[in-house]
Amino acid sequence: MKLTRRIFIMATGISAGSLLTGCAGMMTAPLHSALIPRKAKPSSPAVGNWVASTCQGCTQWCAVQIFVQGGRATRVRGNPLSKTNHGYVCPRGHLIPQQMYDPDRIKTPMKRTNPLKGRGIDPKFVPISWDEALDTVAEKMMELRRAGESGKLMYMRGRYSSTSTDLLYGTLPKVWGTANYFTHSSICAEAEKMGPGLTQGFFGYRDYDLGNTNCLVAWGCDPLSSNRMVPNTMNHFADIVKRGKVIAIDPRMSTIAAKAHEWLPLSPGTDGALAGAIAHVLLTEGMWSREFVGDFKDGKNLFVAGKAVDEAAFAEKETSGVIKWWNLELKDRTPAWAEKETLIPAAQILRVARAMGKAAPKTAVWMGPGVAMNPRGTYAAMAVHALNGLLGSIDAEGGVWQSSSVPLGKFPSADKYVDEVAKAGSKGKKLDGRGAKDMPAMMNAKPGSGVVTNNVANGLLKDPGAVKVFISSWSNFNFSCTGADRWDKAMAKVPFFVHMVPNVSEMTQFADIVLPSTFNSAEGWSIITNTGNGHGYASIQQAAVKRLWDVKQEETEVMWLLAEKLKAKGFANLFDYYSTEFKDPETGKLPTTAMEFSEIATKISSATLWMPKEPLKGDPAIKGWADFKAKGMFSGPKYTLKKGWGGKFNTPTKKFEFYSEGLKNGLLEHAKKYETTTDDIMTVSGYTARGDVAFVPHYEPVKRHGSVADYPFTFIDYKSRLNREGRSANVTWYQEFKKVDPGDVSWGDVVKMNPLDGAKLGLKSGDNVKITSMAGTISCQLKLWEGVRPGTVAKCFGQGHWAYGRVATKDFAKAIPLGGNNNEILVDDYDRLSGSTARNGGFTGVRIQKA
Repeated sequence: MKLTRRIFIMATGISAGSLLTGCAGMMTAPLHSALIPRKAKPSSPAVGNWVASTCQGCTQWCAVQIFVQGGRATRVRGNPLSKTNHGYVCPRGHLIPQQMYDPDRIKTPMKRTNPLKGRGIDPKFVPISWDEALDTVAEKMMELRRAGESGKLMYMRGRYSSTSTDLLYGTLPKVWGTANYFTHSSICAEAEKMGPGLTQGFFGYRDYDLGNTNCLVAWGCDPLSSNRMVPNTMNHFADIVKRGKVIAIDPRMSTIAAKAHEWLPLSPGTDGALAGAIAHVLLTEGMWSREFVGDFKDGKNLFVAGKAVDEAAFAEKETSGVIKWWNLELKDRTPAWAEKETLIPAAQILRVARAMGKAAPKTAVWMGPGVAMNPRGTYAAMAVHALNGLLGSIDAEGGVWQSSSVPLGKFPSADKYVDEVAKAGSKGKKLDGRGAKDMPAMMNAKPGSGVVTNNVANGLLKDPGAVKVFISSWSNFNFSCTGADRWDKAMAKVPFFVHMVPNVSEMTQFADIVLPSTFNSAEGWSIITNTGNGHGYASIQQAAVKRLWDVKQEETEVMWLLAEKLKAKGFANLFDYYSTEFKDPETGKLPTTAMEFSEIATKISSATLWMPKEPLKGDPAIKGWADFKAKGMFSGPKYTLKKGWGGKFNTPTKKFEFYSEGLKNGLLEHAKKYETTTDDIMTVSGYTARGDVAFVPHYEPVKRHGSVADYPFTFIDYKSRLNREGRSANVTWYQEFKKVDPGDVSWGDVVKMNPLDGAKLGLKSGDNVKITSMAGTISCQLKLWEGVRPGTVAKCFGQGHWAYGRVATKDFAKAIPLGGNNNEILVDDYDRLSGSTARNGGFTGVRIQKA
């Protein structure tokens, strides 16, 4: 029956009349069922099981549970046993099923049939078997061995397991014999580790006692959206807001800035100036921690602006060099001076410094990559982290902590499987340039110890013959590295490239063999470790679901199968190591298949937790392997306060160093190698400091590529709360909910500009624009937004894929990107003391033109 207005009125009239007349003459059923109330029917619980695993959407690596129905993952939650995420996940965790069941995933091994390589060139992949794929890879490797060129094998990893990586990254180069193996870490956030590393000897990501913090300073990061520990921050954030202060220091309006009591939109790259001014206020107003730092011997505060202090007048406790720091750097760093550099009003700098000092030691300065990932970022990281030292927040309640851990089992040594060829090959020169005169790369304060990931492309371009076989896993350096076009050029010259990934990315377009990886949060086996909320923990990754496609875990299954092929061709060392050294700790059985090897490796890593020799501190005892698989994780005891106090910091002085003896020793060692001075090393590495200033936290003026006249806007790159480390752009939820990032839009890509600048240029929201730097040009739409300060533009990283899938691209078949990739306009540059890639800190100038 067609529902007309007349029938509708008649029906409603009858219904109303029936109610009044006791249903006399009432129709047997209403014409429109929505007009009568319905009684809810009871529903039964969904049929399925929660299976423990681990999310790897960011480097927090949260313990999760995946709801599995009929072998399929349907939803995700945090592991209720987790003391870090409290049983919750951030949006990244909820994207796991969509990413795993992405119809554009690689479903079977493939080989290239088009010898031409380049952006937009169709590789003409054809499907092949695993047997053919690995036989081809093994033969290419053996050609190197036969020619005495084992060192011309290169391996690079992207995302990895914290334990199973030892079976690929830690074993293949060593047993095979090559010096060229590199991790992705220095394109991520590595430079920020230089702050705690060169002051307190802890080169790692920090933990924060948010449950007791009274003043949270989010500096160059947005812990409500990214930068690890998002669920933990969300859990504690409301209470911090109620009882204390939240201060956000970021040139753009981030999620946490929108909710903060104070937002300081500083000029990009001037973090060191702001930190110096805050330190100046804390000292001149007597707000430093006497318990941690010490005091003047006569009790009188001699920190007066512009005046030097006699070192003998101050008695330090847990620190070293505070007076040197004052005399060399801080005495002239007044708020008025900092206002000119940072564009933050002096009055606000004073107000914020006093709030931090008042709350101390329960003040946590949470430093992110926005501070440090720039060409002079080591010193910015030192300056910002040193504030935690002044405030006495280091290892204190409510402050900033080092990481915690739980005991793990070690894999058997591979030393006896390393032959003379491997020993010789491992001594070759590394392509990333670490340890060069102008690239100290001093992670752990030792020259040449840091990886310089992005510089590998330059190494390949300078010496195309250095690598003949290149293997990489879970990586997409052609998209994720600044100066991205260099990787396109370099990869086009690699004779044989093997890519082990779940999706066909930009880097995959240059592959000769493509091996489909498991989506390890639900399809692979491993043990993942991390720390958060004061607890170290280990969490399992296990085969929670049925694999829909012919995929294999790259660090265990693929390595076993490749080792088998190599043995058949005359190189047995790798397979003999895997097959004879790895015994099931529960049964004593040796592996006979790739899947058995994968599970046994997982059991070896975790056996210390479910069959420990002595009772463990922390969670209740786990009763065997089955119980561990069911629970999915183990958390250690709460963090021990004042861990480094009492002369236990891992520095040359055993104290928190405001004057870094560790940095000084490292630079002197590097200078000696090149028979020069530390000042010369500073000069060729691009820093302005000379003399002793190079050994203290200080402000280095912004290094900017592009004059203000030619490139008037400073470009700000930041990360999405939906960005699973650059691997979620082909997920529809990522595109639909992109608007949750402040200022962004769904299914699009926008660059944000302050309305005042838009008016000057005659631009409006929705205009198609070109963004041009010294490195290149990209296109997207413009959005006028007051969340960026005048003179800057901000754009979220993640869009601009010309490969990766049908959702991520505008036209996958024609290699037409959806929006623009920030890394095509960000200049290839480095913080050379750490080896980290520059991507923040105002180092790239751009101009905006209507397309």
